[in-house]
Amino acid sequence: MRAQRPNDLGRSVERFFREYLPMLRGTSRHTIRNYRDAVVLFLRFAAAQEATAIEDLDLGDFTAQRVRDFLAFLEAERHNGIATRNARLAALHTFARFLVSEQPAYLAELQRVLGVPFKRGARNAPIEYLEPGEVEALLKSIDRSTPSGKRDYALFALMLNTGARVQEILDLRLCDIRTEPPYQVRLRGKGGKTRLCPIWPQTAQLLRELSQRAAQSGDSEAPLFVNRQGAKLTRFGVRYLLKKHIEVGATAIATLREKRIHPHSLRHTTAIFLLKAGVDFATISQWLGHSTLNTTMTYARADLDLKRQALMQVFPEILAPPRAGHVASAAVNIVDWLKRL
Repeated sequence: MRAQRPNDLGRSVERFFREYLPMLRGTSRHTIRNYRDAVVLFLRFAAAQEATAIEDLDLGDFTAQRVRDFLAFLEAERHNGIATRNARLAALHTFARFLVSEQPAYLAELQRVLGVPFKRGARNAPIEYLEPGEVEALLKSIDRSTPSGKRDYALFALMLNTGARVQEILDLRLCDIRTEPPYQVRLRGKGGKTRLCPIWPQTAQLLRELSQRAAQSGDSEAPLFVNRQGAKLTRFGVRYLLKKHIEVGATAIATLREKRIHPHSLRHTTAIFLLKAGVDFATISQWLGHSTLNTTMTYARADLDLKRQALMQVFPEILAPPRAGHVASAAVNIVDWLKRL
């Protein structure tokens, strides 16, 4: 049987991932992988709807109605949240914009695809983070007498120290860490941006012990965190390890069972701790590698303790019972305060 020649869709998908994203837009590998997953999911869904093979699909199968059906499928069948649903749609929108210049004959339908809206409400869910006692329970749950336990302890201690994204930690190489004063790590974030993040002496000691074992290969480019096979640890591996240690820690702190903790929750934890310590938003934004201060500001709305502190700073004097002979002045103060709002 002769190999099937690629059609317009096949050629466009290849150019999108081989040339457009990495070369023309300079998209990071992490984003490209996310776009790949979204396109693969969509193609599988479209092929199932058409009762055909993926290789038989063509550009005529990339329609606005099918995109809407796909998004409904993600929520109903795969139980994806709004944020994941919107991330998949963003990938399809980017592909559609690429096709506009590549395949102008399909312009009208591609415009309809671009008109499929994002769903509101993705940011309404509360931010999940760990309280100090829960952090202690998590770290104490790790058996540091084994090589894997020492790796896990160093991994989560570093994530809590830096507030780095999971992929930023997993991309660390031996040459990216400094375990002598000034202690620091070099992180590569979104868009290829690099930043230096200070670490505690205790964290540096953990990384020193970990790097000594990894340095036996003599390769300064070798990954810092590896699995039992010596390969670079994956995001799925980190999620598995965190879940395992959270379950053990929950035997000491019951509140851990009530929270949906995932690796990104450790980043949220660092941000909240910095905020409570009085660190300004600009410094926190630089520390976490946020592109804008708006992202950092979400943590100010997340922490209940900060809201309580703000409440105690504003209302006690106003709501205090008036002293005898000062009823009128108390009322005036409330009015004055309301005017200053």
